[in-house]
Amino acid sequence: MHPFLRLLGGVRGALESVLPPLVFVGVYLGLGGTPEEDLTWAIIFSLALALIFTVWRLVERKHPARALGSVLLVLVSAYVASRTGSAADFFWPRVLLNAASALAFVVANLAGWPLIGVILGPLVGTRMRWRADPVLMRAYRRASWPWVLLNLIRAALLVVFIDGNNLLALAASGAFFYGLTFVTIVASWWLIKRSIPKGHGGIRHPDVQAAAGDQSG
Repeated sequence: MHPFLRLLGGVRGALESVLPPLVFVGVYLGLGGTPEEDLTWAIIFSLALALIFTVWRLVERKHPARALGSVLLVLVSAYVASRTGSAADFFWPRVLLNAASALAFVVANLAGWPLIGVILGPLVGTRMRWRADPVLMRAYRRASWPWVLLNLIRAALLVVFIDGNNLLALAASGAFFYGLTFVTIVASWWLIKRSIPKGHGGIRHPDVQAAAGDQSG
C-alpha cells in the first residue's frame, strides 16, 4: 500500500472518521433532539462507538493510539456538551484540535522537522535519515503546507456549523472531511514528486552521502 494511503487507514480509518459525528447527531435527532435525556444518550452511543474502535484495534494487535485518542476526544466533547446543553457544542473540541494541528504543522516546518517527513519516514523505512537530505527536507516542507490548509478549513467550517447550530452539516462533516483529507494527500504527494529531481532515489532512498559531501565542500 502506498505510504500516503496508509494515513487514511483503509476501511477502518473511513469508519473512524465518518461514524462518530454521524452517530452522535443521528442518535440525538432520532430521539427527538431535547437537550437533556437525548443528549445523554447521544453521548453514550458516541463513547460506545469509540470504545468499539479501540477494542477492534487491540484485537488485531494494531497500535491503539488513534482509537484511544478518539475516546479522549469524545469524553472532552461530552463534557463540553453536557455543560452547555447544546449538541452542537459537542464539536468545539474538534475545532481546537484542528487549529492545534495546523499550528503544529507550521511550527514543525519552521523548526526543520516537517511533520509529513516525521510521519512518512518510519512508514517507508528511512526513519529520520531524510533530514540529512536537502532534497527530501525541501519536499517534505512543501508537502506539509496542504495539511495546514486542511486543518484550517476544517476548523473554520466547524465554527460556522456550530455557530449556526447546523446539526445536519455537523453529522456529515466526518465524511466531507475524509474526502478533503484524500484531496490533501494527493496534493502532498504531487508536491513531493515535483520537488524530487530525476536521478534522486526518492523518499525511500535519502541521499545522505550527497548531503555530507555538500557540507564537507
